[in-house]
Amino acid sequence: MSPAATAQVALLLAALLIEAAIGYPPAFFRAVRHPVVWFGVLIGALDRALNREPWSDAARRAAGVVAVALLLVVVLLCAAVLQAALLPSAAGFVVLALLASSLLASRSLHDHVGAVADGLADHGLAGGRAAVAKIVGRNPESLDEAGVVRAAIESLAENFSDGVVAPALWGALFGLPGMAGYKAVNTADSMIGHRTPRHAAFGWAAARLDDLVNLPASRLAALWLVLAALVTRGASAPAAGRAVRRDARHHRSPNAGWPEAAMAGALGLRLAGPRVYGTQRVEDVWMGEGRAEATPADLARALRLYRRACAIQIAAVALLLALLRGV
Repeated sequence: MSPAATAQVALLLAALLIEAAIGYPPAFFRAVRHPVVWFGVLIGALDRALNREPWSDAARRAAGVVAVALLLVVVLLCAAVLQAALLPSAAGFVVLALLASSLLASRSLHDHVGAVADGLADHGLAGGRAAVAKIVGRNPESLDEAGVVRAAIESLAENFSDGVVAPALWGALFGLPGMAGYKAVNTADSMIGHRTPRHAAFGWAAARLDDLVNLPASRLAALWLVLAALVTRGASAPAAGRAVRRDARHHRSPNAGWPEAAMAGALGLRLAGPRVYGTQRVEDVWMGEGRAEATPADLARALRLYRRACAIQIAAVALLLALLRGV
């Protein structure tokens, strides 16, 4: 492999270790702002400029394609210039690793889901509902304790794929441009990829592209969770594998079912299923065939499984780097 490919994998490994150790350094991002903030500014400007209400759905869909294309051109070009300029020097490598670490979310995801466990422990159901409302879109008032725990575990599984595995996968393939391009698409989907009157047509391209770029990562995330179950006390790798094979493709999302099914099977739970967003009830199939009555202890087990899955991904990247260097 080329020295450039080796350097990209080394950059990814450094970013993974930095983010796992310290998360987002506040002083650094106060100075330069988080990259997602800049992506959001550009997406908002494109939405205002190109999403015209008098236009037909076909015209707004075409405008949405143009908006996503412009977003990617700007983000990929900026990231490629930064990588080319900074990667050759040691100081530049450190700056790039810090920037790349901001495009990962392993520590922040753990902290947000852990806050749900803390809320339940410290303030009961009300505390759990308040904490879980920060990470899921469903109506927290419709959730009992088991529902709060399931929602947190489902968010942990899905965001492990979207926020941890996907940016790492694209970073391994294409370096900082791959990570930044993925995060830009993911941000666009979260901002405009909704089936609302304003964004149903305009956000179509962002939503479909997000599904596409997350497809390989969701399968890889399920694999990491199955492997993590092999080394996690109280988890079952065979049951995780069976749940993925049986249930993942039946989820209403083309990608979320894979890590959710793996998590459900590993922990002996049932996840997904019917749930309420606002006042709308969404019917979905269950992932796994275990207990639906999840407990705070199950949330602690899920976090333990997640930590091991993150460690397995880091080990896999380190092994890839060793192979590229011929060690």
